[in-house]
Amino acid sequence: MNWDQIAGTWKRLAGSARERWGKLTDNDWETIAGKKDQLAGRLRERHGLARAHAEKRADERSLARKGTVRESHDPTRP
Repeated sequence: MNWDQIAGTWKRLAGSARERWGKLTDNDWETIAGKKDQLAGRLRERHGLARAHAEKRADERSLARKGTVRESHDPTRP
């Protein structure tokens, strides 16, 4: 699934994403609205991640939905 598809199905996908990144607020999710750059930016702000790390996490989220990358279930990893 690419980011255009994610943006199109954002409301459905946001539920599982909220579980993973609990520090993001409802307002954050509305702002992100399926945009990778917005997700990476909010991850940087709320979880204190470096830019490259936040972008990697956003990409992993996209790829995990596609089934090409297995997500870690480590609760300490945003």
